[in-house]
Amino acid sequence: MNPIKVGVHGALGKVGQEVVRAVAREADMQVVGAVDVKASADFLTLPDGTTKVPLSTSLEEIIKKTKPDVIVDFSVAQASLTAVRTAAAHKVHMVIGTTGMTRENMEEVRRLADSSGVGIVMAPNFALGAVLMMHLAKLAAKYFDYAEIIELHHHQKLDAPSGTALLTARQMVQARGKPFLRPAEKEKFASRGDNVEGITIHSVRLPGLMAHQEVLLGTSGQTLSIRHDTINRECYMPGVLIAVREVVKRKGLTYGLDALLGL
Repeated sequence: MNPIKVGVHGALGKVGQEVVRAVAREADMQVVGAVDVKASADFLTLPDGTTKVPLSTSLEEIIKKTKPDVIVDFSVAQASLTAVRTAAAHKVHMVIGTTGMTRENMEEVRRLADSSGVGIVMAPNFALGAVLMMHLAKLAAKYFDYAEIIELHHHQKLDAPSGTALLTARQMVQARGKPFLRPAEKEKFASRGDNVEGITIHSVRLPGLMAHQEVLLGTSGQTLSIRHDTINRECYMPGVLIAVREVVKRKGLTYGLDALLGL
């Protein structure tokens, strides 16, 4: 069986570099090209130190030159949306880890996947532990009246609240079947954070942090905490590799890694 040919969009970024290393180690995958807005050379040297693949600022150029099966995207929202348009036009599947897209952006991604007949797997978090945290939070949501989320990330993260926190809150409300209760406030305090149907989301941005989230649930006489912490960016790679293997078998948009894990 031929290896899955993978192009990496955002290949020079911190997560993009991890993707290149992870894919290059897999026997059933092959890094064939790389794209990054900061590309200043024509080739990217892979971790073995000898293999070189084309590198460009143009995704279209890399697709035409290398004919990948899948593009893995970890860039920024606007660049990611442009990449989806380009990949869909060339019938190339995509795995997207970029966050910060609007609902309108998401609808466009869905339309492009459907009209082009390609598979797109998009997830706000590819860490398996984070996906399980969200799953456990959904299970617990049915039994508690109050909930808050604290999400903590490095100071260079562009969006707040995080996509993971927003998805967690929405899934919890959906599982509960109604909004959570929220403590009454005599005055509106901006420091209370974003309110997603009764769930307050607090965002922390500090150097020294990676990606962390704690879901706190409370009811009479008790609380429950569900927390996930990442130590480094390698945590996302098992989920990314699962998505690469699965996306070539699918059509349309699949949102969330939980759909691939059967949760």
